[in-house]
Amino acid sequence: MVTSSSDATRAVRRVVLTVAALNAAYFVVELVVALAISSVSLLADSVDFFEDAAINLLIAVALGWSLLARARLGRLLAIVIVVPSVVALVQAVTKALEPEAPAALPLIIAASGGALVNVLCAVLLARHRRVGGSLVSAAWLVARNDVVINVAIVAMGLITLLVVSGWPDLILGVLILALNASAAAHIWRAAHDETLAARASRAAHPAPENRS
Repeated sequence: MVTSSSDATRAVRRVVLTVAALNAAYFVVELVVALAISSVSLLADSVDFFEDAAINLLIAVALGWSLLARARLGRLLAIVIVVPSVVALVQAVTKALEPEAPAALPLIIAASGGALVNVLCAVLLARHRRVGGSLVSAAWLVARNDVVINVAIVAMGLITLLVVSGWPDLILGVLILALNASAAAHIWRAAHDETLAARASRAAHPAPENRS
């Protein structure tokens, strides 16, 4: 039974490290494109890729921890996920002052590539999200949400081709903010539930007293 649990943990660790590498690589791709074409939504999405890479690296480290320790890290990850939302908000405010349309074609190509990467990550994580508790669930949820974001960016790029305006890019930045806030809230609740479960387990099975 111990061997089975250990094998499952190693399998999850390999998956999250693979997902971390994929996210780190595509973070660089989207960052370069976003800066070149001045896209708020793509820049926010590139930061998302960076955060996803960090989250999966932390998960790989924490898989062997206790339920309570993992729940605490789950709460930290919920806070980490909010960071791209803050970046999107700052960029949205800047864009509102001067809503210049980003170059649509590079935007569509980069977002399409991002969608493929996120679909792959979500598929890899889906089989293991029950094993790692709130941590792997966090990674899967973020990857799933990022697919939605990338598809929305592609659609926004097509709209930009028609209207030649920076407002669709600005509006999508606000939507990214809302999605990340929702994911963070879900992960926080999952971590809270794990904390309660860990405390209940401790209460039901108290540590034996040391008698000298």
